[in-house]
Amino acid sequence: MGAVQALREQGFKGNITIISKEPNLPIDRTKLSKALIADKSKVEWRSQEWFDSASISTVSDEVKSIDFKSQTVSTKSDKSHTYTKLILASGGTPKMLPLPGFKELSNIFLLRTIPDVQAILGAVGEKKGKNVVIIGSSFIGMEVANALSSNNTVTVVGMEEAPLEKVMGSEVGKIFQKLIAKNGVKFQMGASVDSAKASSDDKSRVGSVALKDGTNLPADLVVLGVGVTPATEYLQENGAIQLEKDGSIRTNESFEVEGHSGVYAIGDIATYPYHGPGGNGSLTRIEHWNVAQNAGRSAAASIAKPTAAPKRFIPVFWSAMGSQLRYCGNTLHGWDDLVLQGQPDEAKFAAFY
Repeated sequence: MGAVQALREQGFKGNITIISKEPNLPIDRTKLSKALIADKSKVEWRSQEWFDSASISTVSDEVKSIDFKSQTVSTKSDKSHTYTKLILASGGTPKMLPLPGFKELSNIFLLRTIPDVQAILGAVGEKKGKNVVIIGSSFIGMEVANALSSNNTVTVVGMEEAPLEKVMGSEVGKIFQKLIAKNGVKFQMGASVDSAKASSDDKSRVGSVALKDGTNLPADLVVLGVGVTPATEYLQENGAIQLEKDGSIRTNESFEVEGHSGVYAIGDIATYPYHGPGGNGSLTRIEHWNVAQNAGRSAAASIAKPTAAPKRFIPVFWSAMGSQLRYCGNTLHGWDDLVLQGQPDEAKFAAFY
């Protein structure tokens, strides 16, 4: 959305077409995990009237391949779309746990789309009172746990010593663990999942999650928040482009794909030179909504004003986990020290890495 809006704002007069496999207009995806909002009218960035007034076409379809030589995008409905400039913004694909029971049993959910939220809320039901197991203690897992904590029994399972440890360290992570625990959320930290077990009432539905230490967690439903992989499957067999080991696409500072003039990659699929504090141009991939929006604006600026120098930006993200969190920067190479100021015990603090 940042890209198409910036294109029009910066005077681009050409045709713009958005191809998306999701059955809705572009959405504020952050609201899905933070508030589990299932009403598309409350999460769509702009109305259909706005897209029409900006002469932006929206196509509900899935890309299956790209011919960079002929500048053609092919979709699964056997349609072809030609381009002069191309922005790849296909995002991330949530990971499924490759463990017994997780692919076979129902009521085990990933979270990426509005239908995912609808399915989760459908399993919780209006009466609530469900046993909910969240696997993954980073931002998606913590936000969903907080959103479902009212009138449900929620347990978060994480491999680290504390939630959010990889990003903010155990000391800060424990502050947010304590905040969510006040809402009744339970934690199984330093834990490894063994399998998902079927319900005794319905062998096709999950009934519990078994941990490797023998703990058995009752589960009417399970939500997985164990990370994403770059959604670049439509490029995996394409000999004209070389993907990074993680499946992402390497770009320059303008988010233009290396070796492909006029082709850009933004968001979860982009590995780009980071020039924030400590970055020094090191290649990195950041899965933050704000980074995707700024990358889109950068790509739009390069298209609309090709001679303009790339505008660098600092990653910023936020979260709602019992209290508002604001995070600025990126600890690309880890950190040497952490300085906490304020009142950490009351979740009123500033952390400097």
